[in-house]
Amino acid sequence: MERREFILASSGYALSALGLPDMDSITRRTKSVLPGAVRVGQGEVAAVRHMVKALGDSASELGGGHARHLAVRYLTQDVAPWLEGRFTEATGRELFAATSQLVHLAGWMAQDEGDTPELRGLAQRYYAHSFRLAAEAGDPELSATALRGLAVQCVDLGNRAEAVQLGEACVEYGRHLDNPRAVAYYEATLANAAAQDDDRRMATKHLALSEAAIGRPAAADVGDSWAAHYSPGRWAHEAGMVLSRLGDLDAAKEHLHLALDIHGLDRRRTRAIVLADLGGVRLRQGDVDGAMATWRNFLDCADGIRSVKVQAALQDMRVRLRRYDGVPEAQELREQAARIAG
Repeated sequence: MERREFILASSGYALSALGLPDMDSITRRTKSVLPGAVRVGQGEVAAVRHMVKALGDSASELGGGHARHLAVRYLTQDVAPWLEGRFTEATGRELFAATSQLVHLAGWMAQDEGDTPELRGLAQRYYAHSFRLAAEAGDPELSATALRGLAVQCVDLGNRAEAVQLGEACVEYGRHLDNPRAVAYYEATLANAAAQDDDRRMATKHLALSEAAIGRPAAADVGDSWAAHYSPGRWAHEAGMVLSRLGDLDAAKEHLHLALDIHGLDRRRTRAIVLADLGGVRLRQGDVDGAMATWRNFLDCADGIRSVKVQAALQDMRVRLRRYDGVPEAQELREQAARIAG
């Protein structure tokens, strides 16, 4: 069994075609095109990339539940015929790479939309298919990113051994990339999985490697990279949560403040989640007033966002504030959270 096949099989995730054509060699496709196949060029590739950015920006701001149906419709109605089209090998590889990004985005949207078996399974299948498209395109960064999606989902579901295995695969695929942000992205993924697995040595090692990578200047040509969004602020958030898992609450709080106050965060959904996490860290430190002040800011950000992570943060905050029922501000925050959660 090939290495990439073993990784996917061991993760336990089905490889559904999701309405897209089965994956054959791009080289063979250029030599045996079906009659009537549409001609595909750089214009179509640019269109897919543009839609990935537009839909991704919307989802990052308002949550994956807002526009997933648009991404799926564009994927199945517009892009799928292009994958069966007539193109050169170079264009085919670019088309498959761009489509891998679109499929990955659809998976992230499904994962962020809700925590149901149906949506979890859908996200898994999208991530697996994104990996196949990226591998067919010969793009190790997109391959690593698809595996990262599976690893993060395993972390969320508590599947610790699989999360570590997939995190290690991410790092391996991205090891030789000339893109510090991508390297930081994958190293932090493994650090997070290792922290959940209570492996302090591995988590500390890969968090340090991630920090070293994020501190290096980004290459000038990473605009089309999926990891281009992984800013120092986003790294500081992820590092803060790894440190929180390891029990270093002072360092966790410092990193979360770093994300919010120094580097800034450009998406409302992201900022809301960081504020929710910071409130939780402050409460664990015994700073009840600081936690409630932070959670008030979180609620201001969270209103109108359709994201399972935001919903989970709302519920977590409400539960934690039950012990302060005699405090008027705590009761007010719980009532506001209930209104936002619907």
